[in-house]
Amino acid sequence: MELSLRSTQGVRAAIEVADTVFGREFNEPLIHQVVVAYLAAGRAGTRGQKTRAEVSGGGRKPWRQKGTGRARAGTTRSPLWRGGGRTFAARPQDYEQKVNRKMYRGAMRSILSELVRQDRLVIVEEINALSPKAKEFLSLLREFVPSVRQDNGDVSTRVDSVLVVTDVLTERLYLATRNLSHVELAEAMMVDPVSLVGFEKVLMTVGALRQIEERFA
Repeated sequence: MELSLRSTQGVRAAIEVADTVFGREFNEPLIHQVVVAYLAAGRAGTRGQKTRAEVSGGGRKPWRQKGTGRARAGTTRSPLWRGGGRTFAARPQDYEQKVNRKMYRGAMRSILSELVRQDRLVIVEEINALSPKAKEFLSLLREFVPSVRQDNGDVSTRVDSVLVVTDVLTERLYLATRNLSHVELAEAMMVDPVSLVGFEKVLMTVGALRQIEERFA
């Protein structure tokens, strides 16, 4: 199949891509499962509390059983006491969900195909940031994605969310995009399903397109 290739002069050409990667059917249950598993794998789960058996001290009965007028107590490390253990202590937990390689690749193909159908995938020859300035990069971005807004040249103006996927991540390009809250930069080999579905537009260079195509073909 063919996709439209855009340039800064507004000229559009055609680029041939693999149907096995960009022409698949939309599989919503599979995409949902992979996205949930990806988000779950990012959870730390590093929590821990001690039970009454694990806290230090409390080996001696604080007072005798009868005759004091106070309630019976066998230890000062009871959950009822300050400094005591927890009744249902939290434990470190692993939230990882199993997703095999075939499922992940199928979900990524389905996401990429849906981006093409919804006209959310923009292919360009290359992205050259001439300077590490957000204002100049926004002007360049508007040539490829007209929906990006910029009022009076103000860099702080909100822009439509755009994921920029490139094959080569340069320092100048990183500096030009790091202060833009609605623009994210990603390398082709590190792109993930959550980023692809979370942005309104995905701007991808031809080099990045070929790497992704080879990765999921």
